Amino acid sequence: MKVVCVGGGPAGLYLAILLKRQNPSHDITVHERNPEGSTYGWGVTYWRALLDRLHTYDPESAQAIEESSVRWTQGVAHVRDQVTRQPGDAGHGIGRHRLLEILAERARGLGVRLEFEDEITPENLPEADLVVAADGIHSTLRTHHADRFGAEVTEGRNHYVWLGTTQVFDSFTFAFAETGHGWVWCYGYPYDDGHSTCVIECAPDTLTGLGLDAMDEAGRLTVLEKLFAGILDGRPLTGGASAAWPAFRTLTNRTWHHGNLVLLGDAAHTTHYSIGAGTTLALEDAMCLADALREHTALPQALAAYEHRRKAEIVSAQSAARLSAQWYENLPRYIGLPPHRMFALLGQRHSPLLPYVPPQLYYGLDKAAGRLEVLRRFKRWLGPRAARALHVRS
Repeated sequence: MKVVCVGGGPAGLYLAILLKRQNPSHDITVHERNPEGSTYGWGVTYWRALLDRLHTYDPESAQAIEESSVRWTQGVAHVRDQVTRQPGDAGHGIGRHRLLEILAERARGLGVRLEFEDEITPENLPEADLVVAADGIHSTLRTHHADRFGAEVTEGRNHYVWLGTTQVFDSFTFAFAETGHGWVWCYGYPYDDGHSTCVIECAPDTLTGLGLDAMDEAGRLTVLEKLFAGILDGRPLTGGASAAWPAFRTLTNRTWHHGNLVLLGDAAHTTHYSIGAGTTLALEDAMCLADALREHTALPQALAAYEHRRKAEIVSAQSAARLSAQWYENLPRYIGLPPHRMFALLGQRHSPLLPYVPPQLYYGLDKAAGRLEVLRRFKRWLGPRAARALHVRS
């Protein structure tokens, strides 16, 4: 089979790796419009469950990813001058540049052709048995067939900026800073021994009230460094091409394939960054598509199976992402709680029940459920059903 993959991000590279492992005779080319080694963003996060799956699908690249990652087992929240910590699941961070380097090296080693600075459009699309659109939320190939794919984009309310720092956090770090125009908050996590990612978010009125939307990059960084001086410990923030203040755009598509063209990763779907699942979902898309192509000899059946399975699998993540984004959009509802209680509810932000129960009452019920097995079982039973009901209504 001849495969053309448009987009050299994690999804496209990992799919190429998996298809070559399944059948070395496949003719696979990955086309990336940017130069090799250039990418947006700083570090990405993932959890142990993904690492286990990576080891199952391709142990060699999984080992390299694990060796290049940092790990944490707790979260810390800074609210005004108070600090609270909570244990959590083992989280991992890896630099996006390093992740792409590992996947590119592995793909080349298997015989995949990588063509950088090679922008593919509908007009110069090479002939192939399968064309994979892994070219992100602004996918050119998907847009060309917009009526077929039925893309819908929903813009969130808050604005964010993606930054880096040489401050190495020892855990997944949240910091909430109060200003005269509202709250500004930061999500920070390490991704190698010398760097961390900082995603900073605020409401629209806060953005304009502080003048952040009208400042140049140097001015914005100066303001943010002062606001988060307590967690940065004197180290600077670093901007770059990603130092803007967009509102997050959630993308869905009515269908994920048309003819021999299939969508992968952010070209097919996006989920709010606050659940840290974007890269995980993209890699899992690649796993699912590779499985479907192995299990079905006819391409139409394979693409239909891939779409059906992945759409069902990501419902819970999409629901969690919507609820997580809404939690931050309604931060004043929670920020006045004692920090340890606010942090506990931050960890419960994926619950479809939380927006409808007074925060103090929900905290008490959640603590009780943690002590009583019958309530814990009821909570586990009710949560997925409420999430599915929310998905159906939306």
